[in-house]
Amino acid sequence: MTGLFRDKVDIALTVNGEPVEARVPAGQHLVDFLRASLGLTGAHASCEHGVCGACTVQVDGKAVRGCLMLAAQADGAEVWTVEGLSDTAEINDLQEAFVERNALQCGFCTPGMLIAVKELLAGGGVPSRAEIREHLSGNYCRCTGYEAIVDAVETVARARAERGAA
Repeated sequence: MTGLFRDKVDIALTVNGEPVEARVPAGQHLVDFLRASLGLTGAHASCEHGVCGACTVQVDGKAVRGCLMLAAQADGAEVWTVEGLSDTAEINDLQEAFVERNALQCGFCTPGMLIAVKELLAGGGVPSRAEIREHLSGNYCRCTGYEAIVDAVETVARARAERGAA
C-alpha cells in the first residue's frame, strides 16, 4: 500500500531538549505527532490552515505553525513546545504576566501566543504596542479582546529591558 498516510518515514529530532526517534506517517503534521505520539498537548490543532496560531511551536528557533509543517520536515530539527519552554523557565515571566494582566481566559490560544511572544521579545528592546499587535496578528484569541495580551507583553518587555540595563 502506498499513499501519503500509509507510507512511513523515520525521523530523528530533538524535542524540548530530548532526542526523539520515531517512524511516522509521511503526511502526519508536526502538531499531531507532538500531541498523539509524545503527549505534548500544549499546542492545539484547531483551524488546520495555519491561520489561528493555536498550533504554534518553535522549530530551530523560529515560531512555526505545527499544522502546516509535516513531522517528517522536522527531521534533524530542534523543536520546543510550551511545555519545554515552561520547564526551562524561559517563559515564566510571560506566563506570570499573562495571569497578572488577565491576558488569558479559556487558555486555548495561550501556548501559541506565548511562543509567538517569545520570538518577538528575543530581539530585545521594547516593541511598541502596534508592533506587538502586528506580531500577534496571526494568533487568534476569541476571549480577551487582545488589550490584556498586549499589556502583558509590554510589561514583560519593559521589565526585561530594565533588567538588561541594570
